[in-house]
Amino acid sequence: MELTRRGFIKITGLGFAGIAVSQVGWPTRVFAAHAEGLKVAGAKEVITVCPFCSVICNVIAHVKDGKIINTEGDPGYPVSEGALCAKGSSVLKMVNSEHRLFKPLYRAPNSNHWEEKSWEWTVNRLAERIKQTRDATFIRNNKDGKEVNRTDSIFWL
Repeated sequence: MELTRRGFIKITGLGFAGIAVSQVGWPTRVFAAHAEGLKVAGAKEVITVCPFCSVICNVIAHVKDGKIINTEGDPGYPVSEGALCAKGSSVLKMVNSEHRLFKPLYRAPNSNHWEEKSWEWTVNRLAERIKQTRDATFIRNNKDGKEVNRTDSIFWL
């Protein structure tokens, strides 16, 4: 194929036009916003909390057909203002993970295997162990005789 002078000028003109349009740009934010809406179309928005730290950031979960399909930070939450840390961003993967457990597992002392237990058994067992520890380590008064009513043996995060 032979390139004529006229063909060269057409190709060069198209190239310059392409460069000019690329500098002006397309309104990509409009396209991105529209695409984001399509992803969660028909989903119910539910506000929940991130389970990872004591900040307890709000997370907006989009639920469709009983399954969480998207999570994002809540811009109305005053602490994070819609931002999520790396752990908070992983909530969707954690909830939908194939490795997620749905029943409590218990490994007895000196045992080498885990056994499934009911939630009722697990909650009762936890309550018993917490009560035993509290009763065994309860401090009613400090060294100065001031009433403090505490236990230093239990930490909760």
